[in-house]
Amino acid sequence: MNIQPLADRVLVEPLKEEETKKGGIIIPETAKEKPQEGKVIAVGTGKLDEDGKKIAFNVKKGDRVLMPKYGGTEVKIDGKEYQIIREDDILAIIN
Repeated sequence: MNIQPLADRVLVEPLKEEETKKGGIIIPETAKEKPQEGKVIAVGTGKLDEDGKKIAFNVKKGDRVLMPKYGGTEVKIDGKEYQIIREDDILAIIN
C-alpha cells in the first residue's frame, strides 16, 4: 500500500467484531456497532511544536488502539476500509 498520512494523522484498520456472541446468537450487520478497536497501519510525518520541532508519536505501526466511535475520516483503499484519525483522538493503546 502506498499511502502516507500527513502531520499528526494515523491510518488505522478497524478490527471487525465477531459474527457470533456467547450463546450462539448471530448479530446482523445492521445491528452491529461501529468498531472501536483498530490496528495502526501507518503514522504521519509528525506534528510541529511552536519552535518548529517535531513531536514524537505515542503510537507506532502495528499497535492495537482504541478509537472514538464516530471520529476520523473513513477511506477505502484497495477494497479495504480504513480510518484516518488524529493521534490526539486515539483513546488508548491495547497491550
